[in-house]
Amino acid sequence: QVQLEESGGGLVQPGGSLRLSCAASGSIWRINTMGWYRQPPGKQRELVATATSTSSTNYEDSVKGRFTMSRDNAKNTVYLQMNSLKPEDTAIYYCNMRMTLRSFASVDAWGKGTLVTVSS
Repeated sequence: QVQLEESGGGLVQPGGSLRLSCAASGSIWRINTMGWYRQPPGKQRELVATATSTSSTNYEDSVKGRFTMSRDNAKNTVYLQMNSLKPEDTAIYYCNMRMTLRSFASVDAWGKGTLVTVSS
């Protein structure tokens, strides 16, 4: 079994910052793709940032220059540093990892989501 545990969401004022974390646990051999998605209220889930194990990160246009995704391969953890937050960034943020287990099975895992609210 593989689990993704997210943390770091909360309430922040416009212009503020938050850092989300997502740690994977289980019989993981290799994480192939890491990413963050979000679902604003009343809208569909959308991509925020994604990267493979060897590529640079791709960001959704509205977060470029404000959000930075990073990873700690040794800890199987991905982070999302969010700066200059805007009310339109309010959403449930989900972590996603596509990985190969030690059994060589492929898994597409999702976290349960963490709520980010940007409001004064």
